Amino acid sequence: MNCAVVPALVAFTAMYGISPAQAEEIPKAPGHRLVSHYDGSPATAVPLPGEQPPQHPYLAPNGRSGMHSDAAGSATSPWSGPLGRNPQVTSEKIAALGGECATATFDSGGRLVTVCGTFSGFKVKLLDPSTLATLAEHQLPQRSSTVEAITSLDFAKIFKDTSGGAYFYLDNQDRAVLADSRQHVLRLSHSQDPDGSWKFTVDDDWDLTGQVPHDCVSWTNLWPSGTCDPVTSVMPDWDGLIWWVTRQGRVGTVDPRTARIRSVRLAGEEIQNSFSVAEDGVSIVTDHALYSFRASADGTPEAQWRQTYDRGTGTKPGSVNQGSGTTPDLFGDGYAAITDNADDRMNVLVYKRGADVPAGERLVCKVPVFGSGASTTDNSLITWGNSIVVENNYGYENPTTLVLGKSVVGGVSRIDVRADGSGCDTVWQSGIHSPSTVPKLSTANGLLYFYEKEPNAWGIDAWYLTAVDFRTGERRWRRLTGTGPLYDNNWAPITLGPDGTAYVGVFNGIVAVRDTG
Repeated sequence: MNCAVVPALVAFTAMYGISPAQAEEIPKAPGHRLVSHYDGSPATAVPLPGEQPPQHPYLAPNGRSGMHSDAAGSATSPWSGPLGRNPQVTSEKIAALGGECATATFDSGGRLVTVCGTFSGFKVKLLDPSTLATLAEHQLPQRSSTVEAITSLDFAKIFKDTSGGAYFYLDNQDRAVLADSRQHVLRLSHSQDPDGSWKFTVDDDWDLTGQVPHDCVSWTNLWPSGTCDPVTSVMPDWDGLIWWVTRQGRVGTVDPRTARIRSVRLAGEEIQNSFSVAEDGVSIVTDHALYSFRASADGTPEAQWRQTYDRGTGTKPGSVNQGSGTTPDLFGDGYAAITDNADDRMNVLVYKRGADVPAGERLVCKVPVFGSGASTTDNSLITWGNSIVVENNYGYENPTTLVLGKSVVGGVSRIDVRADGSGCDTVWQSGIHSPSTVPKLSTANGLLYFYEKEPNAWGIDAWYLTAVDFRTGERRWRRLTGTGPLYDNNWAPITLGPDGTAYVGVFNGIVAVRDTG
């Protein structure tokens, strides 16, 4: 993004009358009365056969624990989302500018625990699931990318930064675990005081700066001479070690019982995605290869295997870096799935993940998806049984990309691994325009949920929650959430709540869609 973004952001401020943050709906841009508010017809829940991903012993229950729903990264929900029965939309404006609530998790009481990004820094928030009102918040330090963006007038630095708490998880005791911009891993609990108010408490603070370079840009350090390596994501393994990865290829662990920290460096490789965990190991994708790790006796990460893929010759529009844009999916009979970054057409790759599989026999299939020269994704796949669903993000960069009625090339495909493991087949293809969301599948009703924006000749930027039949790829219904760039989800996921509500993080906060009929 270049300095043209600044007047665009100023225009947003003028158009929507942005004022100090308060409890209010996200403003809609002109044109929302000129587009359809609902298309299609209500669906009937048809549950999908199959087994849920294994429940991780140190995570909140599946569907409640993180951006990708569970340790396997399946992006599935065990409960139903909205069926399209008179769906109603509510929203919460989180900040004067920005405020996107990306990862949404649910504590044992059904309350949302989320991290919302503002220009002053990320905030961990506890939200009422019905009203979206803030019950408690904890301020995180400002990311260096925000300072760099403001001082250089290059706001792409913000939109290409996946660090600072955007990826976090909720553990089996309702605690949020994240890495902040100081290269510290925090574990936060929340509790209610006798007067009914809620608060966050930092229970643990593990300092990684002994292992991670941390000479980062800040308002008191505008011209650092050293290296800054932001922490991208954290996840626990099956033994309770907290794993962490950094943008510059460091992979490490924290032992929460002893505070012992260990790490290794994947020299010359970058990690911009989260990672997935199964009993047989920790699966991490860099911009060069897919890895499976285990921890040694002292917690040091050790690679069980490494599989390179076609990373192409450059970063595509719709990708954060020159590499796979997916968090690995662990599914089926010991499979791991990612996408590559091949120049002409991106491929869905399925591998056998066993440590004893010979390198030449690891690849199960390589399936090209979407059109020539217009194919990429920077979001997680959906996996259920032996099925994979992939979304095309080619052409999306940030909330200024699709203003004035523009959209992306679009496309969604379902691919199934054959029952005998001999390869994969494309089951259906759809033209859905879902620019940048992490979609979700409800296994309780058989619907896929996307966040859709179609081209509009009148220049209206209309955003829809769209439900698609998992079995056929047919759009069943869609509901307008709002108009204008403040309703752009900007890489945030759809999250299905245990009460059947679909939540979407958007540029100015969070949106909820729930059935009322």
